Amino acid sequence: MRSIHESNVTSDSARRQPPVAPEAPGGGIGTLAGGGFVALAPDGPATLLVPTESVLLLAVDLPLATRAKRLEALPFAIEDRIAEPIESVHLALGAEIGEKRYLVGVVRHDRMAAWIDAAEAAGMGHAAMVPDALALPVPPPGCWSVDLDGARAVVRASDGTGFACAAAMLPAAWESAGRPPAIAWGAPLPPEMRAETERGDAAPLAERLAAPALDLRQGVYARRRGSSGGVWRRLGWIAVLGATAHGLIAAADTLMLRAIAERRADETRELVALAAPGIALGDDMIATVTNLLPPPGSGAPQTFLPLMSRVSGALAPLAGSLSTRAIAFDANTLTLDLAAAEPGLAVRIGAALRAAQVQATVAESPDGTIRVTAAAA
Repeated sequence: MRSIHESNVTSDSARRQPPVAPEAPGGGIGTLAGGGFVALAPDGPATLLVPTESVLLLAVDLPLATRAKRLEALPFAIEDRIAEPIESVHLALGAEIGEKRYLVGVVRHDRMAAWIDAAEAAGMGHAAMVPDALALPVPPPGCWSVDLDGARAVVRASDGTGFACAAAMLPAAWESAGRPPAIAWGAPLPPEMRAETERGDAAPLAERLAAPALDLRQGVYARRRGSSGGVWRRLGWIAVLGATAHGLIAAADTLMLRAIAERRADETRELVALAAPGIALGDDMIATVTNLLPPPGSGAPQTFLPLMSRVSGALAPLAGSLSTRAIAFDANTLTLDLAAAEPGLAVRIGAALRAAQVQATVAESPDGTIRVTAAAA
């Protein structure tokens, strides 16, 4: 039995191997980490593992009867949990991981398109595309599965979600998450993080990915037989069609706009009927729906892991220069205290956060501490 660490599924280990391409399209598990295709398990299902730093993994409540309705409601269910405009990201709906709760992946369109171009260049355009954190076994309730490899840590939580961050940030993230017992699937973890129970045997990597909890190849990025290098062309057509649609909407008369509004109201009534049976919607539907939402400060939705994932993903290129002194999370605000290990590091950190469109402030104190303050959207 090979562990996830021994199977080279993390970005760091993949970078130590030369990019290779399969002899012909078919099965096999590989990774795009490090800028090129690296084969991991040639006998496994056709799957490409992508760096979780670029994918926000969320657990989302979608109490709707059909997948089509869940997909329709998904943008509204997560728009307050991401910082990017909803139209700039690709949303992928995954497996049910709880009662009416589903795994959801969020990745920028430009990153997704680049991955597909790289996959097609490697002859793997037909493969499923899975965040590499989801290759880890799901841990027992309240625990973490952790693959620590070099300067990178990949984590899967017991709710089925996960994230990746610089290894130097792992202990601080673990503290802020309530010190969950951690099961090591890569390098040994610090003694204080280790779970008391043995990790046991995990199914081989090929079995764990036979039915992945999330495949990012959905919607416009769905796998198509015989496709080759056409993702940018498809996106171009979508942009043209979108612009045309906006023009038609702008030219629509009052009757059409009223029909759209009435249809949206009917959809809202249907969502309320499913999410809160027995609630009567009166004439003031807006007030009734607002009263159903959780009050400020109720703790829903949970924002630590999504925010931590975005910040750590933005700082991943600087992982070798980062040393974490402290981490705190309060009132939807994440605070990281980093050691100024080299001159100009604060400027580079600020530039990396801006490039990733993370709203954050960076300040350097006389004692050599760089404080990063990031707020959830």
